[in-house]
Amino acid sequence: MPLKIKTMKFINNKFLLLFTFAFFTVIATAQEVIQEETAVKKDTVKKVSQRKKVDGVIATIGDFIILDSDIDMEYIELTSQGISVNDITRCQLLGKLMEDRLYAHQALQDSTIVVNDGEINNMMDERLTYMLEQIGSMDKMLKFYNKKNEEEFRSFFFDVLKQGKLSSEMRNKVVADVEITPEEVRTFFKKIPTEELPVFGAELELSQIVIEPKVSDVERQKVIDKLIEIRKDVLENGSSFRTRAVLYSQDPGSRSSGGFYKMNRKTPFVKEFKDVAFSLNEGEISMPFQTDFGYHIILVEKIKGQEVELRHILLTPKITDDDLREAKEKVTLIRSRIVSGELTFAEAARNLSDEKETKTNGGILLNPKTLDTRFELTKMDPSLYSQVSSLKPNEVSQPILDEDQKGMKKYKLMMVTNRIDSHVADYATDYVKIKELALKEKQFEAIGKWSNEKILETYIRINAEYRDCDFTNNWLKK
Repeated sequence: MPLKIKTMKFINNKFLLLFTFAFFTVIATAQEVIQEETAVKKDTVKKVSQRKKVDGVIATIGDFIILDSDIDMEYIELTSQGISVNDITRCQLLGKLMEDRLYAHQALQDSTIVVNDGEINNMMDERLTYMLEQIGSMDKMLKFYNKKNEEEFRSFFFDVLKQGKLSSEMRNKVVADVEITPEEVRTFFKKIPTEELPVFGAELELSQIVIEPKVSDVERQKVIDKLIEIRKDVLENGSSFRTRAVLYSQDPGSRSSGGFYKMNRKTPFVKEFKDVAFSLNEGEISMPFQTDFGYHIILVEKIKGQEVELRHILLTPKITDDDLREAKEKVTLIRSRIVSGELTFAEAARNLSDEKETKTNGGILLNPKTLDTRFELTKMDPSLYSQVSSLKPNEVSQPILDEDQKGMKKYKLMMVTNRIDSHVADYATDYVKIKELALKEKQFEAIGKWSNEKILETYIRINAEYRDCDFTNNWLKK
């Protein structure tokens, strides 16, 4: 949500802790953090020199425990994200961890919340692949997380992912039915003291036109022929599909595990992939087929009711220099037609852009974090910021060579359609943002009420070292 708050004392600080601390953002800077000593903030807990170095259980919440090292890891994660930890105490972090465990424990008691182990294993394989690419090796990973071997790390990793999934599912269920009326939004805004009104940072509204290089028929056929060759080698010569996936597949999420995925019809895969996967029998290998990611073949290993265990190989046709040159020529011509007034930017986007997500609305970009059209400058993705920061309103950029998350290169034109300067919140102008703040406060109140009720009916034990903490929640049941 693009906003910059001066001070909002009427919103409980606990709210700010509920939506932070992502476990895996630590990996990008793990090499730097791994050698550092975790800072311990001053609070009601004993000083670091007085604390035992042996990692032990400091709290129990229902079926879950919290270790002293869990708090140390939270500090490392926050630091890796560039967040200052100077004013964050161990007590505060313990309170946050206890909240997470409370959600997870209650999710286990709720028969409507089901977290599938196969889904967690798939998440683990995908994230492990990414983590290994970032940190360099499993040995570095084991050292960072203080695990003896890969098996111990995978067990730890599985538990972390499952607990996180249970927590998020339970939290989502608590606030799922919370809605807010226009009158409640108005009341929320009126109760904010004038001197504490939020300040919204400068924002941009953007549009873009994307031209993707067209893969030549020759390169496309090379990929199809290679997949047919691999399929034939497995079927006729008994070669290992798993080994071929490790050697050739260009899917970073499954390559290291031999192309393995476990999925059901609700698993978030693209439709074309799922259609083929569920059309095959056990032991059958598909012919090559196409998705937005490239060309695939699938081997179905097991069918267990509504669940399929499979391996796949992904190959992406190569984009040649000639393909890129043609794309640049096309996007340059489009820019000329816009600048000359022959076409508006919106018309060009609707008729000529290759990006399905934006062409129908005239190239207008949606902020993936807020799902509205505004991008706050201070929170904008650095690469996007560098492309548009120097543009004046309605100025069309020069052709920009860009690379998406799939590693596919493309050319695009950018335009700033509106620039909103930094300003104090105004009810009429910023209604959408104010409504979001009001809704989150109401959700926080619902979470607070739910937490108070569940704390009283949940087994909770806190180590004596932390019993003097000034918790926001009534964890000590006083």
